[in-house]
Amino acid sequence: MTVSLYRDEGVVLRTQKLGEADRIITVLTKRTGKVRGVAKGVRRTTSRFGARLEPFTHVDLQLYTGRSLDVITQAETIRPYGEALVTDYPRYTAGTAMLETADRLIVAEKEPALRQFLLLVGGLRTLVEGEHDPRLILDAFFLRSLAVAGYAPALEACARCSAPSVRAFAIVAGGVVCGACRPAGAAVPAPETITLMIALLRGDWATADASESRHRSECSGLVAAYLQWHLEHGIRSLRHVERV
Repeated sequence: MTVSLYRDEGVVLRTQKLGEADRIITVLTKRTGKVRGVAKGVRRTTSRFGARLEPFTHVDLQLYTGRSLDVITQAETIRPYGEALVTDYPRYTAGTAMLETADRLIVAEKEPALRQFLLLVGGLRTLVEGEHDPRLILDAFFLRSLAVAGYAPALEACARCSAPSVRAFAIVAGGVVCGACRPAGAAVPAPETITLMIALLRGDWATADASESRHRSECSGLVAAYLQWHLEHGIRSLRHVERV
């Protein structure tokens, strides 16, 4: 029987114990998509590459295809984002929410997800650089991840009739809505909050950085609710993210 070896780079999303010394490593890779692989013996103190397979690490991997789980045979660190994040609680918790969201949004294994991979690497790099508020970075990541998955919220015209005049934000409608299309229970955010959401989706950091804390807080609430409604699950790590 021939062994199918392949190589890819990826970001470690999470790990799970397996047996006495092994771990299952879930990685979002550049070419293959989401992969679950077994790293044998990595929980032993003598392991050659256990530290390279921790969450947040951007790694270059060699794997061979197994029956149910692939097996990781080599791991080389490209960039250990976790080292810079673990000492900064707001950035660490934002990064943890990014990893969980990427894992939840990509359900199928081994289906290429290049845009989501690039988005995750870019989000972690921006968190480490520390030039923007971590919650803004996280909300931008959420909005862009939703857009990549085909769930971008309507923010500039009514989600139902495309009217330019918007009055409210309705998760079930898909974003902002006009007065005529507004369903019961729709939120009525400040116009500045919608402007902030548009800026985060576009990567307009000048506008985002200049926003007021009350609009950032309102934006975070709407974005988190919208994301979790589409995922049909809560993001557990969000409870640890420090709100403005």
